[in-house]
Amino acid sequence: MPSPPQGEGDIPDDSDDDESTPDSPFPGAGGEIPGFSFAGFDLSGIDLSSLASALHSPGPINWEVASQLAGIVATGGEEEPSVDPAAQSDLEELALAAQTYVVAETGLAASSAAAVRAMGRKEWTTVHLDALKPVLEQLATTLGGAFQPEALFDEQPDPALEPLASVLPMLAPLLLGVQAGSMVGYLAQHALGRYDLPLPAADTPSLAFVVRNLDGFEADWSLERADLRFYVAIHEVVHAAVRSVPWVRERMVDLATEYVSGYVVDPTVLHARLGDVDPSDPSALQALAERPDKLLDAMRSDAQGEVLNRIRVLHAVIEGYADAVLERIGRPLIPSFDRIHEAIARHRIERGDAERFVGGLLGLATSREDYERGAAFCAGVIERAGNEGLNRLWDRVEMAPTPNELDAPGLWLARIDLDLDAPG
Repeated sequence: MPSPPQGEGDIPDDSDDDESTPDSPFPGAGGEIPGFSFAGFDLSGIDLSSLASALHSPGPINWEVASQLAGIVATGGEEEPSVDPAAQSDLEELALAAQTYVVAETGLAASSAAAVRAMGRKEWTTVHLDALKPVLEQLATTLGGAFQPEALFDEQPDPALEPLASVLPMLAPLLLGVQAGSMVGYLAQHALGRYDLPLPAADTPSLAFVVRNLDGFEADWSLERADLRFYVAIHEVVHAAVRSVPWVRERMVDLATEYVSGYVVDPTVLHARLGDVDPSDPSALQALAERPDKLLDAMRSDAQGEVLNRIRVLHAVIEGYADAVLERIGRPLIPSFDRIHEAIARHRIERGDAERFVGGLLGLATSREDYERGAAFCAGVIERAGNEGLNRLWDRVEMAPTPNELDAPGLWLARIDLDLDAPG
């Protein structure tokens, strides 16, 4: 983590620090998985004692490899200590208090029934691999269909592509298992709760707190435990409340599914990126695992750009709304609110590699600009129509702002026919 702040308002600008390109989901030189290097990492750490079995996985993605690798990346391959029962009890109590305040502020009562779990990093990966399964399987299905020989060839087969065409249908489930597992495992290193990032989870909203990460964050920033945990509890409850609105959860999943369905394969580019791959050679598999960008960079399409714009607008609104509610509830109740708020803002910067990694794969990239646009939209609505006006966001899917309305909240209010003179 970065050093704790020396004063208020000195959050660094990371806008010039991103060395990745917009087309690559894997930042840094060489396109390796951020925060985790396969260099010197023996894939036998994942139980691939039978390579043939691994290559013939049922379904479009090898979930066994994904699960094993996610746990290894999340924990560094080390045994995690058990979660202290006292932490579970404490977080349950704080979450209950947060739910009471959030329901009063938002009118969204469905999240009050959300289960509360204090967990380790490995359990976090289990929860999220399951929650992301519909989107990840659509990604795998899209790529799996594109990797069939008939899709790789035009009317006349290209002899140079025949070896690749015979290998990819077997490799695709394993490579996608590696991709999914490394992504979720890396996110687990940083997550304080379930909703640090706008992941398109299809499951019923729940409250999950990664105690190891919370305790580390608390120590690194010298924060009061009760204050930090209550702050995070409010944040998680607001996000669970918003996702309890059926159209919101469905739209997040639908947009992510549309994005991953937009991958296409240029056989020539794919062959140039992957070269001659021998599925019987573990070292070839190792090389592909070290460079996951080779696969997706060969499959990005222009059509995904328009979908990405809609995704960013939805996420900006959700994050802006959550921050607005969090501040209204938390500022008067949490003595060290400002210090925690700054630390969390820096946490967002620190997890930039995580966001770019998952963003490149699933179209979930968020930036400081997105957070600022969402915050400005919500502030503009509250100024004109009060908190009740802002809460109308979740009435039905037609309330979702357009890109133009995100930057001009008055246009959104005019469209939904609110009284602009409503009291705040």
